[in-house]
Amino acid sequence: MPHSTDSADGREQLGLILDFAGVLTVNPLAVHRAWCASEGLAPEAWRATLNDHPEGRRLYAALEVGEIGQAEWNEGTAPLLGAHVDPVNLMGRAWAGVPAARRMVALARAARAAGHRIALLSNSFGLDPFNPYEHVGIWDLFDVHVVSELVGIAKPDPAIYRLTLDRIGLPADRCVFVDDHGLNLPPAAELGITTVHATGEDEAVAELEALLGVSAVLAA
Repeated sequence: MPHSTDSADGREQLGLILDFAGVLTVNPLAVHRAWCASEGLAPEAWRATLNDHPEGRRLYAALEVGEIGQAEWNEGTAPLLGAHVDPVNLMGRAWAGVPAARRMVALARAARAAGHRIALLSNSFGLDPFNPYEHVGIWDLFDVHVVSELVGIAKPDPAIYRLTLDRIGLPADRCVFVDDHGLNLPPAAELGITTVHATGEDEAVAELEALLGVSAVLAA
């Protein structure tokens, strides 16, 4: 549905589309390595199991699009990590120590306050029993929520970007998409969306401040 074309200060209204992990949170790699050590695992066990182990990849891909829930994923993935790993709230335990990216959150709040439309576009890692968006406290940032588990499509499928544009109600050439994974950017760019590769929080925030005409101000 189309929305007003002007922001709160009379400038053209833009759409800011944000990934979650690694964009609205800090890079989780160090936290996951520390968690692995606390569980008696090799530091790279989490990354290797989810990305390199064939069954680990299959389970994670199924979780992303809602073919299985997080509890089922926990049960299937725990033994791949190690025979001693407790499956209870596995995803929650691994992610509990990952904090929000405070400057990016401040940028999103400033953009919304200026009248721009804000969308979450996230490949899910489950919502129950551990909801990462509620845990970090960012769900209220958004006018639009597109979570792969809930829509049955995951990035980089072009369909999920088209769905996001439909829901945000703005043309592609007035939207900006931010993701920390470079492979997720080309499908958005092909639709005409401006893309920002978030390789570092400060750099990404500075680029967005220039694009959106807002400033990320941290609360005292």
